Amino acid sequence: MPKDATDVAQDAERVIVFDTTLRDGEQSPGATLTANEKLEVADALVELGIDVMEAGFPAASPGDFEAVRSIANRVKGVTVAGLARCNESDIERAAQAVRGAEAARIHTFIATSDIHLKHKLRMERQEVLDRVAHMVRFAKGFTADVEFSAEDATRSEWEFLAQVFGTAIAAGATTLNVPDTVGYTSPPEYAALMEFLLEQVPGLERAVISVHCHDDLGMATANTLAAVRAGARQVEVTMNGIGERAGNTSLEEVVMALATRGDQFGGGWTRIRKDRLVPTSRLVSSLTGVVVQPNKAIVGANAFAHEAGIHQDGMLKERTTYEIMDPTDVGWEGTRLVLGKHSGRAGFRNTLQEVGIRLDDDQLNESYQRFLDLADRKKFVTAADLVALVSDQLEVADDPLHLVRWNASLGSNGPATGSVVVNREGQEISGDGQGNGAVHALFQAIDSAIGIPCELEDYHVEAVTPGEDAQGQVRLRIRANGRVYTGHGLATDVIEASARAYLAALSNVLQDQPTAIIPGPVSAVSRWT
Repeated sequence: MPKDATDVAQDAERVIVFDTTLRDGEQSPGATLTANEKLEVADALVELGIDVMEAGFPAASPGDFEAVRSIANRVKGVTVAGLARCNESDIERAAQAVRGAEAARIHTFIATSDIHLKHKLRMERQEVLDRVAHMVRFAKGFTADVEFSAEDATRSEWEFLAQVFGTAIAAGATTLNVPDTVGYTSPPEYAALMEFLLEQVPGLERAVISVHCHDDLGMATANTLAAVRAGARQVEVTMNGIGERAGNTSLEEVVMALATRGDQFGGGWTRIRKDRLVPTSRLVSSLTGVVVQPNKAIVGANAFAHEAGIHQDGMLKERTTYEIMDPTDVGWEGTRLVLGKHSGRAGFRNTLQEVGIRLDDDQLNESYQRFLDLADRKKFVTAADLVALVSDQLEVADDPLHLVRWNASLGSNGPATGSVVVNREGQEISGDGQGNGAVHALFQAIDSAIGIPCELEDYHVEAVTPGEDAQGQVRLRIRANGRVYTGHGLATDVIEASARAYLAALSNVLQDQPTAIIPGPVSAVSRWT
């Protein structure tokens, strides 16, 4: 079907996504994938909507060859590329590997910078030109789709680079890649290089200009986007930005920059399914073992998380106050309002409401102060933490006994010791004790201060949430004057939680039996069973 003018214009602005996660990305130290894992990633990349998949470097090893061959025979709807140095054996190997692809590409390369020519290749410039002409023609004998890359292009002399690309086009290359192999260039410089090549290389307007940037100076995405604005129409990227040294340009960053600010980059757009970005990121991270940093753009755990009180207040009123993208568009479940010591009352109240807890203003103020105290001791405060915190607050609000401060010590020699200060209806009472453990010693200290004869019948401790900084929740049962009383305590320290639970149970005794207290301190009254 003929395309109308709008279709043609849109095609001219479309940016081809060339994904090299399975080739350059797998070269990250420790990121090697098994054959089956490569197939799993390949399937995910197809579902993501990439245009070209660089499946590997077939000449590198028999395993790499087989992986590329398997992927080429399996995936549909994408072009499968095999990387090859500018020599006949590499190109033949790549051609054999991608032969079964629905659409096959040979991607051949040679270095063009003087530093590479002198120290690595030990070739003269004319030798490089002759090699490019011969090898691109050789590759065209296997497939019509041939990409040529000038390795270390950004450190090459521009006039010579133009000669190299002109030679490659004359030999039949359909895509010309201008890689920033060592992450050396800057956005203005890279854009100027694109403009220079467009002016100086005959026939370049008939080829696709591709860019492949590394992140050694942290500018890979910026450089790639600058090149797109200057006329490049293929971006070579990896999921999560994995790759050698500091990594490659991140697929997700380029895609979302174009989706969010395409007007800044010549109207460039991609056919990537944005909602598959996070799931694909998770898969690649899981299989390669390369962890995504929490503050990584788009796919990092904190990319759409807000802890600051000012931000949370704005987000609750209008999401776009602090988010330029909708997290659900890229595959996240939604925005996260993270509770921590920087959170404000608005975020705190919202989290309580989400878990079904309603407090009056006085209760909210008190629980917020307890939350801030908890947040100072705990890295992350979860909804489960809040439920436990507020429930504990409501339980002990009217208790006559409250823990003011405590201390417990134990060692390999001698019994554990404990001391407490307890507030009983405005009066502070202290006590000391010894025991066969820190909790036992603290209970004895409480007995010394309060003096209620009782027997511990049951003691249970559990963590509110997983993790080493989880709050400890203690529930216990005591018997006093023939009756059974329960107590609940919560704290980031299990010893403190135990003391709070014990005092809660003793408070129940006092509320039920006001005369239960024995005048004067009594040491070691409770029985440890």
